[in-house]
Amino acid sequence: MTEPRDGAVRAHVLELLRGGHAHATFERATEALPPALRGSVPHGGTHSPWQLVEHIRIAQHDILRFSTNDDGTYHSPPWPAGYWPATPAPPSEDAWVASLAATAADREAMEALVSDATRDLLAPFPWGSGQTLLREALMVADHTAYHVGELVTTRQLLGAWPP
Repeated sequence: MTEPRDGAVRAHVLELLRGGHAHATFERATEALPPALRGSVPHGGTHSPWQLVEHIRIAQHDILRFSTNDDGTYHSPPWPAGYWPATPAPPSEDAWVASLAATAADREAMEALVSDATRDLLAPFPWGSGQTLLREALMVADHTAYHVGELVTTRQLLGAWPP
């Protein structure tokens, strides 16, 4: 791949990670959500906002850790229990705030990996089974967009959308 094209691919992936073109961003979907609704599973819904936020955070963190597993020691949480919070409500306001901050920090870390021109987006990870940085970054963007859509729908069902 020529360098200008590599830069263009990286720029497109960064746009996908940040979201906001064809769908709401994670930040928009979580802003101004009343604390009393964060643990509510609406009639007709399957998850609370907290469950969706934590699931996004946990999965994104797992993908980031896998993508930086240079020594091969990282192991993903068990599926599905390790990817979802145990309760529908956050244990505290601090837990909610920490989850939002960790999600943003891990996304920024993934963006930094994608932005690093010394990293080959298409080189398979030596510790994986064919996964590449491009694949993992696209998976973060896709997974987050899917669940942000669920979060918006959940907020609509709870009567809390738009913020």
